[in-house]
Amino acid sequence: MSDNERLENTKDRVTGKVREGAGKVTGNKKEETKGKAQNMTGKVKDKLKDVKESAEGAMEELKDKMHKDDK
Repeated sequence: MSDNERLENTKDRVTGKVREGAGKVTGNKKEETKGKAQNMTGKVKDKLKDVKESAEGAMEELKDKMHKDDK
């Protein structure tokens, strides 16, 4: 995952937590919910990127193994 992607995802999580906290303090359920959603968005993006990278790594390993088996 690129540094920019990690930064954006971290920004989503932190901003979400701040919005959630502000919503709790002010009693604004809508802002609290938006914060929770934004926080979750950052977490999901991180997990999806991790899964993609793992799948790409597994595919490379499989290609390498198949290439070695051909010899």
